[in-house]
Amino acid sequence: MNYSKLDIALILALKNIQDQSRPCLVVFIHIELPIDSKAIALLESFGVSDITAKRNVFTATLSSNAVSQLSEQPWVKSLKLSQQLHLVSGD
Repeated sequence: MNYSKLDIALILALKNIQDQSRPCLVVFIHIELPIDSKAIALLESFGVSDITAKRNVFTATLSSNAVSQLSEQPWVKSLKLSQQLHLVSGD
């Protein structure tokens, strides 16, 4: 795992994962363009869709194994844990 590509929230979340193969982390995948067909196939294998030549950020629900695999790819710039948003009350 290349921890230099992970944000702190994702690193902390990975420490709490018990089943390394279960997709349970919603992650933003930031990539360098252009990517080749192997990279596209890998992203698609993790459930990423709508891959175009101009998009460089994708969202996927990943296992810790998938995070590790993606972090080692030279075309992946960073992986960031998606934070759950909460509604702010106007009261």
